[in-house]
Amino acid sequence: MTYSENLWLYFTLLFGIIILPGIDMLLVLASSLTGGRKVGLSATSGIMAGGVVHSLYGAVGVGLLATVMPVLFKPLMIFGAAYMIWIGFSLIRSSIVIEGDEVSASASAWRAFRRGIITCLSNPKAYLFMMAVYPQFLKPAYGPIWIQGIIMGLMTAGTQLAVYGTLAMTAGKSRDFLVSSPRATIFIGRAAGLLLVIVACFTLWEGVKGN
Repeated sequence: MTYSENLWLYFTLLFGIIILPGIDMLLVLASSLTGGRKVGLSATSGIMAGGVVHSLYGAVGVGLLATVMPVLFKPLMIFGAAYMIWIGFSLIRSSIVIEGDEVSASASAWRAFRRGIITCLSNPKAYLFMMAVYPQFLKPAYGPIWIQGIIMGLMTAGTQLAVYGTLAMTAGKSRDFLVSSPRATIFIGRAAGLLLVIVACFTLWEGVKGN
């Protein structure tokens, strides 16, 4: 698999995860509805900042592992892929819906920004997920790990901006759609789970082959 193919695979997985309804999406919607577009975009910026931090520690962790204990890199990659498959099947079996009572949000842009960072960084599942995902796509064969980490971090921030920024700009319509269309949100969650399983199986195969 070439590096460009690797990045496309990462983007496909990333997009499927970000469009999955969750606490980040609720925070952006609540911030936009209570404080307007500016506050919603501030919450989005906070989430993006938290995502950059996740990307940094993921890249540092993978880089250290590949340098200090390369013998553990492949087992971690396989374990991470298995963990992703488990999450994917959990999502496929779930029925994610958005209720009408969104998370309360302050009408202050600065507070929304801080809350976005805190919400992103205080999610323990995000840390586990990043350590499971990054070994699948950060590989020494593609060049310096830190450069790959920066590229993937920028891709993450850009995708968050596109998805959550759109939600912030169209908060009312987005909220009405998610609340009034439980079948659509369930479909999004299950589709994201299926996508996670497919990508994880592909990367697991790559890891087992040793390429």
